[in-house]
Amino acid sequence: MRLSTIGCGYLGAVHAACMAELGHEVIGLDVDQGKVDKLARGESPFHEPGFPEVLARNVESGRLRFTTDPTEIADCQIHFIGVGTPQMQGRYAADMTYVDAAIETVLTHAHPQGERPVLIAGKSTVPVGTAERIAGRCAASGKDIAVAWNPEFLREGFAVQDTLHPDRIVYGLPEDREVGAQLRDILDECYAQLLSEDIPRLLTNYPTAELVKVAANSFLATKISFINAMAELCDATGADVTKLAEAIGHDDRIGKKFLRAGIGFGGGCLPKDIRAFMARAGELGVDQALTFLREVDAINLRRRETAVDMAADLFGGRLVGRKVAVLGAAFKPDSDDLRDSPALDIATRLWARGADVVITDPAAGDALRRARPDLHVVDTVEQAVKNADVVMVLTEWKHFTELDPEEMRPRVREAHIIDGRNVLDPKAWQQAGWHYQGMGRGVSTW
Repeated sequence: MRLSTIGCGYLGAVHAACMAELGHEVIGLDVDQGKVDKLARGESPFHEPGFPEVLARNVESGRLRFTTDPTEIADCQIHFIGVGTPQMQGRYAADMTYVDAAIETVLTHAHPQGERPVLIAGKSTVPVGTAERIAGRCAASGKDIAVAWNPEFLREGFAVQDTLHPDRIVYGLPEDREVGAQLRDILDECYAQLLSEDIPRLLTNYPTAELVKVAANSFLATKISFINAMAELCDATGADVTKLAEAIGHDDRIGKKFLRAGIGFGGGCLPKDIRAFMARAGELGVDQALTFLREVDAINLRRRETAVDMAADLFGGRLVGRKVAVLGAAFKPDSDDLRDSPALDIATRLWARGADVVITDPAAGDALRRARPDLHVVDTVEQAVKNADVVMVLTEWKHFTELDPEEMRPRVREAHIIDGRNVLDPKAWQQAGWHYQGMGRGVSTW
């Protein structure tokens, strides 16, 4: 099939390359000339394991092209919408500017031909009700263009795998059964290879498909904030949240995933998605249904200040003149994404309280230098920890979790380490002479 992806950021570029990997002819459209030029050369503009290889292979094959010229998408059969929906300035609601612009681009330049309609397939995370509104706009255009909502479920660090081997595929279809069946068949053709692998396909109406992604993110955020709330209780009582999480995780009704306490979640999805969800619930008059998400958000943000206070408490509450080595800037490992990163937020708060902050990250260093020239960014752990008064592990890169405490000890001025992700072995660090502190991780002989 001939497909377009409107928006070539993280979501759009990965989706475009993976659709080409499935054998389709794909055009990626974006307004950022620099980004388009880089992708057109087969070079990834962001860090994502496995993506550079898929991108380069399909650009070289000719199945995948990138452009800023919207006329090139005229004869595509499906237009995937993969633009961002950031949080609005000063509000919780999602900014739909980019989605609406993408829709107008398709309506202006798409030329339906043949018996089947041209399909707009939304992948962006949007407020419930958006697909119906877009479908109305398409109907008013007079063109044979229809809408389905096909949410994405990508995890940064696993995006290629999650696109080519997803755990489910969701089609949000119009209530008109005849039109919906046509759109289902178009998407089935697009995803034929995936469906042949018996990946579950769920057919829903528009609002259900729109709610799937934000409901999933809200549940995950709630689970993370729950265990972080337990970490606060563990700090107050001397309990160990890692053992607590292990114990309750054996209950298959709860499960072990997303029960690692620490400095909380961040990134470009969970924080802004739960806030937009709350905002939309308010618009619909059912804001009480999601008031619990306010506490989820509050717990999450509180963990960041807790980490800063832990560092300050080591020095009588004052950080002025103290060197803090921050290991990690990206919001998660295997990513260079700095959006709403807890690690970067903590580093900024430490800096604001007078600490001499030195940061290192295996992938996000260059992006951090561009975004925050006021911060001291170095390339290696050795540079970061040299003569440090406290070391803080804030992103769980394997490079950091496997550090040797014996080798690290002579490099620092004072042997304090704060494990913001609860990924280190406390006893190993203590035996090497370090004062170890985790998040809700009371030290026990058991």
